[in-house]
Amino acid sequence: MHPTIVINIVGLTPALLGPHAPHLAALAARGCQRPLKTVTPAVTCSAQATFVTGLPPSGHGIVGNGWLFRDLMEVWLWRQSNRLIAGERIWDAAKAKDPAFTCANMFWWYAMAATTDIAVTPRPIYKADGRKLPDCYSVPSGLRSELTDKFGPFPLFHFWGPATSIASSRWIADASSHVLKSRDPTLMLVYLPHLDYGLQRLGPRHPDIIKDVAEVDAVAGSLIACAQSLGRRVIVLSEYGIVPVTRPVHINRELRTGGLLCIREEMGGEIIDIPQSRAFALADHQIAHVYVRDQRDMSAVRRILEQLPGVSHVLDRRQQAEYGIDHERSGEFVVLSEQDAWFTYYYWTDDRRAPDFARTVDIHKKPGYDPVELFLDPKIRWPKIAIGWRLARKALGFRTLMDVIPLDATLVKGSHGRADLPAEDGPLFLSSEPHLVPDGIVDATDVKRLMLSHIFEE
Repeated sequence: MHPTIVINIVGLTPALLGPHAPHLAALAARGCQRPLKTVTPAVTCSAQATFVTGLPPSGHGIVGNGWLFRDLMEVWLWRQSNRLIAGERIWDAAKAKDPAFTCANMFWWYAMAATTDIAVTPRPIYKADGRKLPDCYSVPSGLRSELTDKFGPFPLFHFWGPATSIASSRWIADASSHVLKSRDPTLMLVYLPHLDYGLQRLGPRHPDIIKDVAEVDAVAGSLIACAQSLGRRVIVLSEYGIVPVTRPVHINRELRTGGLLCIREEMGGEIIDIPQSRAFALADHQIAHVYVRDQRDMSAVRRILEQLPGVSHVLDRRQQAEYGIDHERSGEFVVLSEQDAWFTYYYWTDDRRAPDFARTVDIHKKPGYDPVELFLDPKIRWPKIAIGWRLARKALGFRTLMDVIPLDATLVKGSHGRADLPAEDGPLFLSSEPHLVPDGIVDATDVKRLMLSHIFEE
């Protein structure tokens, strides 16, 4: 076996792989670079599940970063159990070929309850008084304490939210280097998300994105050097490309105006009443799953969606099969936005009636993805003082709402979700072993096979 490391640098594209990414460009020059054809939806959970199973979303069932759990009639995003995925995982296929094979998952999604030998994943501590404390989960459990002692607590608030920075990706890379040296796994999967944040905040054409590219290149370069010094083969890939966007599309507001989405009032705020809604949309970047309760409403829902500015495709079950996303977890319709648009989860029509969680970083309460969590509300005159005051109250044991997130979706300048991007703006596949990578486009469903060939072929 040939030990291999696979580094997932989210949002990396050929257009960004230039003089500001010397370490990654050097890997491409010494080895090879190929365009990668990603899946629909081109989002983290779906793409990663395809990489590890070789199946499209219709096969492995991960139809987005979340979906409606129909038996619960609740939306759940960012679940962590590997048992949600169908299909043979790469680590099980490799272990069947050689029982001595071992795998370390460093922050790829669905790390919990997996059959990997080693895993580390974000796992905050939620206290009864409302505090959320940075932490991670590990297999074996003692690895968490080992990494915390060596590198400090996992910097959760630099991993997502308005304070995101290179610190979280650097921690992941440092922890991965430590695990490489101390555990010697045959295959290591590493997730470096830093570039994703700046691309959504600024868009891929903004001149300041160069700084983010250089930062993640330096972190990745250090990890690559460590891996190669230990005799590892190296793969670097990305899940999707991020495109400039100018138009947020409020799909749930349109369904509400059409009398299809129901709300209930909770202490002055509005909440989607999913069991009573005839239709609602789970927004996930540039795709949305639209769940329709009654088949008799299908024509009315399709008519509303097709007439909504910013909508490109409205896919029923038959059409979803053409995109590899026809699965029982998918909505009755899967909707794709235009290239310069993206879907919000917003459903209220008056910001004064928005639920309390709308102005917070809360990836589990919101019934859809919210990239506006990357911004501080510009209406807050002294944001550091405002945040400090709230943190001080929390430290004193008071329940305090961290309501510092704006409700202005026009702040978002980059999004993703569509697979039909020009090669320069799409994801890529780099390898230190060009003889193992065929010429032409690498399909996302081929990544599992290519990882296995790096491990087992001469």
